[in-house]
Amino acid sequence: MDRSEIERRVIQVVSRVLSIDEDDIQPEHHFVFDLGADSSQSVQLVDAFEEEFQIEMDREAALAVKTVGEAVDFIAEYVNR
Repeated sequence: MDRSEIERRVIQVVSRVLSIDEDDIQPEHHFVFDLGADSSQSVQLVDAFEEEFQIEMDREAALAVKTVGEAVDFIAEYVNR
């Protein structure tokens, strides 16, 4: 799966979980500072990414991801194994 497809799907998940319009989500956006995610929403995002991509991620490492772009890169490592 290419990076642009992963990014598109990550943005869809972020939009759904955080109730933010997809057009307002950019790769450089920080989940907490720019998109307003709290700790429970961060866990929801990890769960939603795992479901969307049918992967199981290292939860501690996944929760350390700070931006949408970092999430795309992180997920790409799992998807493209």
